[in-house]
Amino acid sequence: MLAFGAVAGAWAADASKASAPPPAITAVKVSGAPDAAQWQTAPAFALIQQDPHPGEPTAYPTTVRVLADGNHLYVRVEATDPEFGKRSVHTIERDSDQSNDDHVTLVLDTFAAQRSGYVFQVNAGGGRSDGLVVAGTRTPSFDWDGIWDAQVERNATGWVATFAIDTRHLQFRRGLDHWGFNVQRYVPRDQLSLQWSAISLDASVFDLDRMGSLAGVGNFEQGHGIEITPYALARHDSLGNKTSAQVGGDVRYNVTPDLAVIATFNPDFAEAEADAQQINLTRFSLFYPEKRRFFLEGSNQFAFSAGLADPDRDTVFVPFYSRRIGMVDGNTVRLDEGVKVIGSTGPWSIGALDVETGRFGLHGPINLFAGHLTYDVDEHLRVGTMLTRGDPTGQTDNQFEGIDAVWQTATFRGDKNLTLAGWAARTEGDHLPGDHDAWGLFAQYPNDLWNAIASINQFGDAFDPALGFLPRPGTRQYDVYLDYRPRPTHPALHWAHQFFYQLDVQQFEDLHGNLQTRRIFTAPFNVDTDAGEHFEFDWIPETEVLSAPFEISPGVVLPVGSYRFDRYRFETQSSNARPWQIGNVAEIGTFYDGRLIHTAPFIDWTALGGKLRFELSNETDWGYLREGNFIQRLYAWKVAYSFNPNLSLASFVQYDSTIGHVGINARLHWIVGPGRDLFLVFDHGIESAADDPTARLMPVSNQFVAKLRWDLSL
Repeated sequence: MLAFGAVAGAWAADASKASAPPPAITAVKVSGAPDAAQWQTAPAFALIQQDPHPGEPTAYPTTVRVLADGNHLYVRVEATDPEFGKRSVHTIERDSDQSNDDHVTLVLDTFAAQRSGYVFQVNAGGGRSDGLVVAGTRTPSFDWDGIWDAQVERNATGWVATFAIDTRHLQFRRGLDHWGFNVQRYVPRDQLSLQWSAISLDASVFDLDRMGSLAGVGNFEQGHGIEITPYALARHDSLGNKTSAQVGGDVRYNVTPDLAVIATFNPDFAEAEADAQQINLTRFSLFYPEKRRFFLEGSNQFAFSAGLADPDRDTVFVPFYSRRIGMVDGNTVRLDEGVKVIGSTGPWSIGALDVETGRFGLHGPINLFAGHLTYDVDEHLRVGTMLTRGDPTGQTDNQFEGIDAVWQTATFRGDKNLTLAGWAARTEGDHLPGDHDAWGLFAQYPNDLWNAIASINQFGDAFDPALGFLPRPGTRQYDVYLDYRPRPTHPALHWAHQFFYQLDVQQFEDLHGNLQTRRIFTAPFNVDTDAGEHFEFDWIPETEVLSAPFEISPGVVLPVGSYRFDRYRFETQSSNARPWQIGNVAEIGTFYDGRLIHTAPFIDWTALGGKLRFELSNETDWGYLREGNFIQRLYAWKVAYSFNPNLSLASFVQYDSTIGHVGINARLHWIVGPGRDLFLVFDHGIESAADDPTARLMPVSNQFVAKLRWDLSL
């Protein structure tokens, strides 16, 4: 509490240094979809260079206009580009990564609470992506799908993007006449960003506490507040020579415009994208992101504390990991029905989920619950409590109870970002002997020149959240990270865009203070060039103490003991603004009681204005240890062709040498209209036959699925 008070005092003392008040704009009212004449009635406001030279003029003037009718928000962005032929468009497929494309991003904080927001993105080829952002996180989740549309057209000076967002499918606060609002345009060939609000190198378009204000949004309607999304599905499994059909769907009721109840019946997730496989040379579980639509809706309401589930760093702990639902020990478990409550009312916000799964083994059906309730004390401090109940295996009455608090500001020492967080939790009902408690503290100073993180987390040896992700229970974990990122101005360094000097010290101990892991990551040379290339050299000394034998690869078992080794990492990557992208990560050095060579080359190629995309990557690890040698290989190959932004065909092929598995996932996605989708999915898998050397490969899956999903709003 003394630390919180000292920081709050420093913040208050320097609040007078903060930048000017954020900008404001009013959406002009129209009736129905606007025409060219109606767009001219809306005032145009300009975007300003935010990176790399805040406030300076650019060759890319960009203006924005905003209109609104009863249930749509319309945004028109006119983007000047004197060399339109050099634009970067790598994909026009729905929900693909646009970070390396010429694109425009909208962020809406529909509660004006600076806690969560919606992200809508369209690139210069018309490709669309959307997602959710949580305060304190500069990397939104792009797995959420909203109901909206966007059109892109070429004009005499560049290109124009027009967004039409159906507000009946958003959550917002009744009677609130202003939302948080920001717009960003990114030009990858110049690594240049323009924004409407937050013109600072320390800012991001995803900083919810630096957004501008959009007025004129207080009259949006939601009809009866009922949305029905049924689906019909046909599946043929050739291995079992079985054909089946099923129906199900979701029903959403907006109790208020900012509080919704969603029920799902007989859900199916056949259209979900296949997971990208990972090689695991550690003793701990790997984290895979959620991709199923029902669980993604409102997933930002379940975010617990800060710094625990950072996608850019190792995930430490997730108290509610929704992938635990429907999957047990690698086996798929049927979901019968579920209900979810998400939204806010006043300073309170809630995310609650209750599902019923089918029978697993001798247990079933099984009820599982997760809920996170938060309260905004003021504009900086949010406190909350989380509860999960149930065990996906049905073997215990596991329950997790936790509290969390997050304090953050964008005006520390005038205009800097600062986040402080703390949490405490306990698990019960599993009858495990030992310490059932856990707690953690986190601080981050995420700014352009300096980015610093410090955290400590402790997990009892009997702390076991059955619905969570906790790779290292029974440990005390320390992490101190410092990143100095100067932008050179000396003429001799004109080729360099920004340097990154990094130091990260991580230490893991058991609850008696005995060392388990110490890892020091240093980056003495790490640079992005003005042309967009990336070069990096890292030195990574590490100590691992094994208290039990560790089978790092089939047949290769490391004995108990303490191991000290050094790793050297080299990374090169060509500019991601070009149609061709080539790169490689190579690591060499000692490893446990031997050595390990690691390579991860990749090549990406885009053609036909983003319609055709080819991605090929490989990871190979050659291990030479005293206990034996091993080679593990992972290949991934993706080819996607988009006939237009609403019709795409993608194929994803992966090979994992560890289990001799080849997986093929092909998907045709036709967006008939916003919220109306047809999927044709083919899944095929083959594996080595370990018990029969003469039969090298055998099919393990082969199915075809046709699924139609149709959204109906009442």
